[in-house]
Amino acid sequence: MRRGLALVAVAVTAMVALAFLIPLAAVVKEVAETKALAEAERQATAIVPALVVTVDAKRLERALASTPAGAAGRLAVHVPTGTVGRTRAPADAVASARSRTIRVTGGYVLLRPVALDRGRTVVIEVYAPESDLTRGVATSWAVLTGVAITLVAGSVVVADRLGARVVRATRRLGAAAVSLGSGDLSVRIQPDGPPELVAAGQAFNTMADQVAGLLAAEREMAADLSHRLRTPLTALRLQLGDHGPAAEQVDRLEREVDAIIETARRPARPVAGRCDAAEVLRERLVFWSALAEDQGRPWELVGADVPALVPVAATELSAVIDATLGNVFRHTPQRTPFTVTLHQGSGIVGILVADAGPGIADPEGALKRGHSGAGSTGLGLDIARRLAESTGGSVRVERSVLGGAAVQLWLRTAPQTPKPRTRRLLGRALN
Repeated sequence: MRRGLALVAVAVTAMVALAFLIPLAAVVKEVAETKALAEAERQATAIVPALVVTVDAKRLERALASTPAGAAGRLAVHVPTGTVGRTRAPADAVASARSRTIRVTGGYVLLRPVALDRGRTVVIEVYAPESDLTRGVATSWAVLTGVAITLVAGSVVVADRLGARVVRATRRLGAAAVSLGSGDLSVRIQPDGPPELVAAGQAFNTMADQVAGLLAAEREMAADLSHRLRTPLTALRLQLGDHGPAAEQVDRLEREVDAIIETARRPARPVAGRCDAAEVLRERLVFWSALAEDQGRPWELVGADVPALVPVAATELSAVIDATLGNVFRHTPQRTPFTVTLHQGSGIVGILVADAGPGIADPEGALKRGHSGAGSTGLGLDIARRLAESTGGSVRVERSVLGGAAVQLWLRTAPQTPKPRTRRLLGRALN
């Protein structure tokens, strides 16, 4: 923006300067020429008294030598008996005995006729060299050029200062928007700059206040709803006792409810962290294996014997795996086998959950919350999609080699900077 404003200032100021300075330069040149010719007129007038007294050649030579123009060889008098001094004018011009200015080599010649007694006429010739006609013009043009450059430079400086003010306010507003989008609800800005940016800054602060209020209300509501779950959980624990698989699941559910309450009451900030996807998969498969054994489901974990670091928190990845495996147990008949595969590629880690169930009729809709069908809210796949997209990855639902559904969760571990062709091939792998 600053560069653009500077270029605009240069263009506008240059056009205005040229519009005024070009005519002014022509006027300066014309004034110099007029001044030189006026001096020639004065020199011609200075010799008239001598012509009134005598037209003798020798006396006229002494009279011409007493004038600056005559001493410089620029003054001549044409009398009936001949010419006194150095002449440069054409003979026909002198013979016409008319007052005129003639262009000659190296300058101008001024001819002025003078009428004497007894019908005699003499012609005074004054030579004005080119140097006299352009005297001071170069200096004046240099001064005008300096003025033009100063005006352009000044306009650029002023435009840059104004642009810097606008850019500074715009960058501050953009940085605040990025911080707010990253989860910092406390960010506010001091409106600055032009009135439009001041209004935009005030609108941003108002929006941030409203967003913070809405999220605070949502967190309180989530915490309150989660807190209400403790009462039925406590009653369920009393019925089941403290031992057995069911009691262990109730303990896990209570821990999850506590984690939800704690998370909901914390200020909303992005959850950052890293974890070993292989370790998380092994841990969660140990948990789900007990239910798989009860339902007679064959299962297999492939590729989890090598560490696979991913840029997500272990708790988030565990929630996604639980949601994905929970869909398998919820929407496929008992004794339906499933496999979990961990794939590691260049800058990407994939988790593939495949089953031999009836599959998903609408894979695209399954990724949208509330459209998964089969009486499900689709929340599990929606959570998986948002987790994958937070790393630059993606989620896709396809038909598995076992005949049922295959959920592919791709998590990026490095920024994507491939060449165009590599980008297209990697895009196919992600999809």
